[in-house]
Amino acid sequence: MKNNLIIAGKYDNAFDSYLPWKITHEIIYQSPGLAKHILKRHPECLKYVNMIPSIISSPDYIGVNPNEGGTSFELVKVLSENVQIGIKLDTREDYLYVATLHTITESKLKHGIFNGRLKKFDK
Repeated sequence: MKNNLIIAGKYDNAFDSYLPWKITHEIIYQSPGLAKHILKRHPECLKYVNMIPSIISSPDYIGVNPNEGGTSFELVKVLSENVQIGIKLDTREDYLYVATLHTITESKLKHGIFNGRLKKFDK
């Protein structure tokens, strides 16, 4: 499966201080089918697919979804909308990948900051 993947960005070791675990992977991948997933589930966000590398390289917020099992984290970039990408670790094949991309409302962003789920990323 890893042969079909596209490099979406590099894992920034600075993320480690915001996450409850240390990630040893250097690359974050995306599947060629990610755009199809977004088109099906979040069609209004398709315009942000090409921005995934810049979101990974300079997110505004980072957090962990407590409802998500396994090793995963979220990155949020504040643009004209708040764009959130979910990144997961595929434990079977041992690689990080972008699982989803969608927008979140300003109130959801503020709530995530308030309850500590999202933290301002200061590189």
